[in-house]
Amino acid sequence: MVRLTVDLIAKSRNHFKKKRGLTFPEYLKTLTHLHFFSKNIEDIGDLSMCRNLTVLYLYDNQITHIRNLGFASNLTHLYMQNNNITHIENLFNLQRLSKLYLGGNRITVVEGLEKLCELKELHLESQRLAPGEKLLFDPMALRSLAESLCVLNINNNNIDDIRDLTVLKELQHFSAADNKLHNMEELEDVFSHWPQLLQMDLGGNPVCKSKKYRDHLITVCKRLEVLDGREINELTRQFLINWKASKEAKKKENNKHLRSEPLISYPLTNDFNVGQGPHPGHIYSHANMQRWKSLQPSLRVKTLKIPMSRLLNRVAVSSPLCSDVDAYDKPA
Repeated sequence: MVRLTVDLIAKSRNHFKKKRGLTFPEYLKTLTHLHFFSKNIEDIGDLSMCRNLTVLYLYDNQITHIRNLGFASNLTHLYMQNNNITHIENLFNLQRLSKLYLGGNRITVVEGLEKLCELKELHLESQRLAPGEKLLFDPMALRSLAESLCVLNINNNNIDDIRDLTVLKELQHFSAADNKLHNMEELEDVFSHWPQLLQMDLGGNPVCKSKKYRDHLITVCKRLEVLDGREINELTRQFLINWKASKEAKKKENNKHLRSEPLISYPLTNDFNVGQGPHPGHIYSHANMQRWKSLQPSLRVKTLKIPMSRLLNRVAVSSPLCSDVDAYDKPA
């Protein structure tokens, strides 16, 4: 097993020249950047002597657990993509961490981020998930990032719902390409809570085939500059926003007009000689009923009785109905 320790640092050619003029412990205290990517490292050992470490490159290794980083309170960038990590853990002391790269691992739940109040970028793309699995989000972890996170990459993780991400109101760059997002209304609702959004990539999702997909997102995301790799023209945005506002105003006015006119329901009657009266069960405006009443001096309400035998013989009853209603009560 290859384990990252101070002994491994001492043997590294990259650090040999830097040790001149300093004892090795003194040199470790001066280290701010540590490059150990693509070294087949499987575990992180004791690096507590590197107390001033700010950037740690450990991508493209075989690491299975995040551990022994509690000493690194000054760490701002952690690159651990393309390892075998299954859980986000042991990061509670990294309170200055601003960029975390964990793409290409085996993570199924985004959790363990509650203490990372300064985290600005989180990269979780292309987790190697089991068939049928999708990347999930712990609500507590998301709430802790609500005021800080600006960049989120969750490409290619079988995600079909992002409503839990609504709380991330400071997002500026959002990548969720090659997932299973399909509901335009849900997406519009989420994006309406992200006023700072500047760039977004949803390419490869079923929702991209929706009618006027691009138009909908441009009108919802007022500051969006790039969508799916294509820049948004400001004139196009303004036209779509004005068109949407005009459409909504017209719809509102139509609804207001319909509510202003009272509707009256009238019962079934047996006097249809003129043939101009309302059909049974229909609802007419008061003005129309007044005109119709002038043609019908009197209305006599009766109960329409239709024997089952007539129904079985498929007797058709249409409007206007025969005025001799009682005839249906006589045996055939």
